[in-house]
This record gives sequence, C-alpha cells and structure tokens, in this order.
Amino acid sequence: MLAAIEGLLAKGPCRRQPVLALNGPVGAGKSTLARTIADLAHRRGLRVAVASIDDLYLPLKERRSRLAGNPFGVSRVPPGSHDVPLLMERLEAWRSGGKLRLPCFDKGLAAGEGERSGEREQEADVLVLEGWLMGCRALGSELAELLAGGVQGWPLSESELDWIPQWNRALTDYHPLWQACDGLWLMRPSGWTLPRRWRFQAEARQRRRGAGWLDGANLGALVRSSLHSLPPPLYQDPLLVEEPQGLPLLGVSVLDGRRRVVALATHSSVSSASSAIG
Repeated sequence: MLAAIEGLLAKGPCRRQPVLALNGPVGAGKSTLARTIADLAHRRGLRVAVASIDDLYLPLKERRSRLAGNPFGVSRVPPGSHDVPLLMERLEAWRSGGKLRLPCFDKGLAAGEGERSGEREQEADVLVLEGWLMGCRALGSELAELLAGGVQGWPLSESELDWIPQWNRALTDYHPLWQACDGLWLMRPSGWTLPRRWRFQAEARQRRRGAGWLDGANLGALVRSSLHSLPPPLYQDPLLVEEPQGLPLLGVSVLDGRRRVVALATHSSVSSASSAIG
C-alpha cells in the first residue's frame, strides 16, 4: 500500500495531493492498517494523514432525522449518514494550499450513538480515507430487476429490501467524493460472517476502556446495517472487476478470521486475480 501511495505521489509535483480510498467491512482493521502505513511513510519523509469516513458523520440530531424509520433502527452507518459536502469543501481547501482540517467523531458519546467531537488540523502530502462503503457506486435502472427476486445468497427482510432503493439514492451523493480520490484499496473478508465477529471484539475493547458502548442487540443492528443497506453482491463484489467512477483499483487484501492476509493482489495483478479473490 505504501508503494501504491508513493506511485501516486510520483506522478508529478503539479498533480493534486492524492487521496487513497481504503474500503473494508466493519472491524477489519482499516484504521490500524492506515495508521501503520502513516508511521512507515513518516520514516521515509512522507506526511500521510489518516481519516475515516465515520469522522464525517452528521450531527446526531440530523442523522436521527435522516434515518428515521429505517429497518435497522440505527442512527448512523448507512449511506446518507455522512456530510459529504463538508468533506469535499475541506479537500478542496487542502488541495488549494491549506492545511487538512477535518472533524472528529467519538463513537463513545451519546450512549454509544456517537457525536462529533471537535476538529483536527495537520499538514499532509497524502490522505488515506477509510470506510466500509468507499468506492461503492449507486446502481441505475438495473436495481429494480436485481431486487425483484431478492439478492441471491443474501438474507434480506422485506423491509430491508424496500429500503435499498433509498440507500441507493443516497449513495449517489458520494460519487463526487470517489471522483476526488485517486485510487482504491480493498480489504475483503474471506467470508461475510466475519465482520460481525470483528465488530463485537472491537466493542468489547471499547467497553473495557470505559467508553460508551452498545449492547448486543444495538451492535448487531449496526453491523447488519453496514452489510444489508448495500448488500455486498450488488455493491462490493463489482469493485473487484470495475473502476467505480474512474477510481483505479490499486490492491486487494483478503483476510481470514484473525484478520491475517491470506491473498493479495496489487496493481496490474488485480484484474487477473479478481476471480480467485471473489
């Protein structure tokens, strides 16, 4: 991944500061990986900033309003939870010569629902922006046909199916962000049952630290919302073979149950390896 970042930087001094989109399911270790990359880059004299799309969650009151009545009963995670215009504004200011200034989000506030918690500002040559929906594109007229018989191999309730067109519409607001990114890296679980385990492990660590945490039912709903608002067969799998909104796929890491890489494809090998990885 660091080599991919250096490749983006090597495209010329007049090029805009690159943004690498890091896609992975909840609990996969995206933040940990990105921080490690930033530390390694620092040793090479590169300033790599790390942020999560979660940092751009809307304030709680607005999230509750936007997601009212959703089938998961959650106040964050699905498309529409994030302040994309604010992120685009901050990226433009950074690329125009300013510092990178982004909001922070604390999942431990508001009894585990989370809330914004200040901002941070830093000098950066590159931004690694991570999130579970990074790069996913909204489907067009084919969506109705794809949903007509349910999503094969993916258990969705009737109410969840009914809401997918709404999540799909909300996802179109993210397309300008994908166009502002310069490359995509995927962290894929070897099985889609793993993210739930990983997220419960992360919540247990948060509880031991004394921060706000969610009970099992609410946490289960949160994980389900990330996997069922945009079902992977429709929104994640295409990322292996397509370049969403012109976003180049730079690498794919497949993780086992302990979040170890068991398959890796990078750069030119991605397309040839995608069938095996899928």
